[in-house]
This record gives sequence, C-alpha cells and structure tokens, in this order.
Amino acid sequence: MTWQAAQARYDHMEYRRCGRSGLKLPVISLGLWHNFGGDTPHERKRDIARTAFDLGITHFDLANNYGPPPGSAEEAFGDLMRTDFAPYRDEMIISSKAGYGMWAGPYGEWGSRKYLIASCDQSLKRMGLDYVDIFYSHRFDPETPLEETMMALDHIVRSGRALYVGISSYNSKRTREAAAILKELGTPCLIHQPSYSMINRWVEEDGLLDTLEDLGIGSIAFTPLAQGMLTSKYLKGIPEGSRATQGKSLKSEFLTEETLNAIRALNAMAEQRGQTLAQMALAWVLRKGRLTTALIGASRAEQVRDCAAVVKNMDFTEAELQEIDATTVEGKVNLWAASSEREGPSR
Repeated sequence: MTWQAAQARYDHMEYRRCGRSGLKLPVISLGLWHNFGGDTPHERKRDIARTAFDLGITHFDLANNYGPPPGSAEEAFGDLMRTDFAPYRDEMIISSKAGYGMWAGPYGEWGSRKYLIASCDQSLKRMGLDYVDIFYSHRFDPETPLEETMMALDHIVRSGRALYVGISSYNSKRTREAAAILKELGTPCLIHQPSYSMINRWVEEDGLLDTLEDLGIGSIAFTPLAQGMLTSKYLKGIPEGSRATQGKSLKSEFLTEETLNAIRALNAMAEQRGQTLAQMALAWVLRKGRLTTALIGASRAEQVRDCAAVVKNMDFTEAELQEIDATTVEGKVNLWAASSEREGPSR
C-alpha cells in the first residue's frame, strides 16, 4: 500500500520567514548528517523521514559527504523520494552543500567553481532530483577568491540547479563580504547555517546573529543539541552505542565532568518547565525569533517527535535566561571553528 502523509501535518508546526525572503521554514528541520548512511537500516531512515514530514517538518538538509560512506545519505534520501515522497516534492525544502572533501584529487573539496558545480550535479543525480531548493557553500575557502565561490553559487541558481543559495560556518566579516557579492550578482544569500547551542556560542561572540539580522539573511542552527549532549542521553555517563562511543564527531573527551554537571543542572530546569532537555535546548536557540529554524539529527523516530513538540513552549522568562547563562559552560565542541576564523583554515 502506498504511504500517504498525515492530513493534519501542518496543524501544529510553526513556520518562520527566512530573513527577508518569501520562503518560510519550519522551526525544526531534519538533518541527515548522521544516521542516513550505509551503517543505518533503510527502514529506520524511512521511519524517521516519514515521521518528520507527518509532523510538519518540510525541510530536509543534506550535503554531498554525508554518510558514511560519503554520498550514501543522498542516495538513501533519493530512494525515499522515489518510494515515498515523490507526490510531495513541491511541499518540501531539500538542501545540499559542497565544501568538504568528497573525492580524490585537487578538485574534490573547498570552494572552486569546478568543485561546487560538479558536486551539485552529483548530488542531484544521487537524489534523483531536477533541482534542490537550497545549495550551500559548506565552508569558507581561504585560497579561492570569494568572488569565484559566490559566482558559482549564482550560476547554480541561474542554471536551474537550485532555487536559493546559502553559506555555512562563515564568520560575520566573511558573511558580509559574501552577501555583498551575491547581492551584486542578483542572487541574494537566503540563509546561513552556523553551529550554535547553549554550550557553543561563537555566533554571539562573533556578532553573526546581528549581521544576519542587519542583512536580512535567514538562519538555521546546526548541532543545537550539541550532538546529543543537550539531551537526556548523557545524564548518567556515556551509554554504549551512543555517538560518543562511535568515533564520529562527538568525542568522549567533550563530556567533561564540568560539562556533565552543567547539563544535569539544565535538565533540572527543563523539568521545571515541563520539557525534556532537548526541547528546552531547541527553544533556547529559537528564542525571541532570532533564528529561523533549528536543525536536528535523529537515530529514532521518537526523537523527532520529542523535538517537534518544542512548539508547545518556546518562551522564556528573563530569570530563566539568566539562570541558563549562569549554568552553561563553553563545551569547546565547535569542530568548525577553523571554518569561522577570520582567514579561514590553513592547508
């Protein structure tokens, strides 16, 4: 029997305008960075994606190198598009990116026109799509002229490969430069995707949120749950099978006793608010409407349900915000700091 999406899927999700564009995004978006590669059963991926869409999560975020192996998340999502989501394509926002290492040789990463356009074509083929809704420069390239990278994004839109373009992990200075180039080209920057959470606040120190507001650019925070640290998963230590034990991006040394104590205190606050820790962490990122959407990952459908329920309570008192500021510690979990530095990463 052919799957049909829930009829009430738009009844409870909140949608925010993306900067000063005409596009609205759900306040919770689904990222396929982890748990959509070849090491995850396909039926689990299907369950996660269906659940998200049924809850009004219309935005699915990918990149060329998501897996493992690289490319496998897009291939899996392409299968789901054919078997489940084809009738709903016009209700979906699908994004992909290029910037990190994808294939061997000098043309398989960073920000050249050669790499970005070739990678976009490969992503479309893997997903079986005519276009993506958003295509990103995944990281700033210090050795390629920024004009070349932005001109490639402009070409990707003008050639019909994408409807909008964005950037990820660019600092405030580079964001202003990139946005100015794109504006002159006639393809405005729609959205910026930085890492941001209660224990990773570089965007506040850098002034990026003010820059995005000033320029009218939307925002999507990735790792708002600090790769699972801001959930109930690690309250009693590091469980077997968690991301911290898999040798991926979340290293066990991030989970210091100081950080764990802060997480436990935050969890107590969330309980007082009648929320899970994950819900409070997402509500905090989305507070006061400064960000457009928060990007979650999930290994099970019930995690998607938990995160989507944040819409029931996204308000904080000033006292709560002050207590969170007093409780949180910088977790040193920004693995993308080099991509956000003034001159970018060295090679």
